[in-house]
Amino acid sequence: MLAASVVVGAGTPESFPRMRLALLLLLTGVVFWLGHVHAQLFGARLAQRRPDRGTVLHVCRDEWPIVEAALPPALALAVSPLLGLDLSGSLWLALAVAVAGQVGWSAAAARRAGASWGLVAGTAAVNLVIGLLILAFKIVFTH
Repeated sequence: MLAASVVVGAGTPESFPRMRLALLLLLTGVVFWLGHVHAQLFGARLAQRRPDRGTVLHVCRDEWPIVEAALPPALALAVSPLLGLDLSGSLWLALAVAVAGQVGWSAAAARRAGASWGLVAGTAAVNLVIGLLILAFKIVFTH
């Protein structure tokens, strides 16, 4: 959702060229990752005890998918000229990749957690609807 929101919020053809938007996606992912790490370490854990190095590394690894989610849309932006896409087409490609990633990550997480196939399909469907809402916002606010 974060990557799709960045593309929608910053991705007008006249505002951000491809590589600048790709960098913005990656940097936003890193900043949100740091925010999540901070919240995990200092929100709940600080009240109980000071986190040690192992705890910090564990939380950093657990929250790393936030950064990983920004990589496919950023890569889509970077390779879009090779596909012959103009900047507008590149933005739509990055947005589609971000939504597909959102659906895929949610289904994979549900499956890893041992959810039934019905629940996996349900969480994928909810994430698809959320992604489609983001797409709708882009259409409404940029046209």
